[in-house]
Amino acid sequence: MNADEEDDITEELLADAEKLTGLSLELLGLDPHPDDMTAEQRLLFDPEDLAEMAAVPAEERQQAVSQTRLLAGLLWNSSGVLIDQLFRDLGTLNGLDAVTPSDIASSSVLSSLPPRFASSYDAKFTRKFLVVASDVTASLGRGWTAPGCLAAELAVRCLLDQAEITEDIYELDLPEDWRTQVEEVLLEDAESPALYTEPDPDDPAIPDIDADHLHFEQWFKPFTSDDVVPPYARS
Repeated sequence: MNADEEDDITEELLADAEKLTGLSLELLGLDPHPDDMTAEQRLLFDPEDLAEMAAVPAEERQQAVSQTRLLAGLLWNSSGVLIDQLFRDLGTLNGLDAVTPSDIASSSVLSSLPPRFASSYDAKFTRKFLVVASDVTASLGRGWTAPGCLAAELAVRCLLDQAEITEDIYELDLPEDWRTQVEEVLLEDAESPALYTEPDPDDPAIPDIDADHLHFEQWFKPFTSDDVVPPYARS
């Protein structure tokens, strides 16, 4: 890749950052400057913390803002790529008589899902997952809401996987440990990591993925009565 190509994607992502209105830069890890806070917001911090924030050199502050804006644009851009790639996976599955784990392993998005259930990722599942993923990515613009079911949590993980792919391709200058920061916001108290863990009968600390609330048939079921899952995904 030449320098012009890298500049092109960076400018595109910075423009996309303006579209990601569902998450603030602060939620993505940017420490706010005390001068940008309301009086009520400043009350949430100790005086020492406010002084430390204010003491950050202007050049360092500008770099942090630029990196976080780039991350915001990356998430927006990756959401479109994610849905496009899911349609591609769906097209591939529609042409198969039966789905095998090797088919899923070579897919664009479904390969990011828990491999133990690969044989269940057929066209019907993919259509439902695509609808949930579309709803999740819409939250990036309308206002973020926590995933309402296991499938939605997995869609977030797929989104972040796609963002990491783009980061690697273009060697983007992003905040350090950005994925950890974003996961703490978007996947707080998530149940889905257990789906990637092999159960160990000798270690009760490792969850059993056959537990009722983690069973494959429950992936599209709302966590609570207040959580909303698109009707198509629940059909």
